[in-house]
Amino acid sequence: MTSDIEWRIEPGRIDYAEALADMEARAAAVTRGEARELIWLLEHPPVYTAGTSATDTAELLDPRFPVHRTGRGGRYTYHGPGQRIGYVVLDLRNRRRDVRCYVHALEGWVIAALDACGIAAFRAPGRIGIWTLDQTGKEAKIGAIGVRIRQWVTLHGFAVNLSPDLDHFTGIVPCGIAEFPVTSAAALGKPITATQFDSALAATFSPFLKALSG
Repeated sequence: MTSDIEWRIEPGRIDYAEALADMEARAAAVTRGEARELIWLLEHPPVYTAGTSATDTAELLDPRFPVHRTGRGGRYTYHGPGQRIGYVVLDLRNRRRDVRCYVHALEGWVIAALDACGIAAFRAPGRIGIWTLDQTGKEAKIGAIGVRIRQWVTLHGFAVNLSPDLDHFTGIVPCGIAEFPVTSAAALGKPITATQFDSALAATFSPFLKALSG
């Protein structure tokens, strides 16, 4: 970690709309040069979010939880207890101004953190998100990536399934991908606490930043 980037760990669950407003305000302040960059680790109450590509309402199968439209890329996803959310507000004006590089680096950071926790995760060509093999050997999604970049300052970030209620994902077609299941660390028999995952993220943060430096 670097001292000029704030790491904030939210002690309790925070409402999605409240967190979104705080993140947007922080990104605007970073853009103006009035605030430090931010890594914000948190958890939300159950909510479905719709990204900019969520145009097919048929993918919203059962809106049993509140649905929020949001400016991140991607389609429908779920956030809730047992899931670690990371909001990443970084100034790419001081780094590589390359959207694909940023997304690739963000994926690599989450994969490295999961590996440090004993879970082999990977990218899947043509499919967004973070993937692993479930108990049957089938590819399954364990993490979601959704970002927005405004004036080269990043918003949103990742969501990793540590121990959520996987039934909550059945209310949507997660990220528009119906052919593959969703899994979690707990479902894989590898229970990981939020504190443990936060430590793994901190330990693997430097290579992520280096990948953005060009």
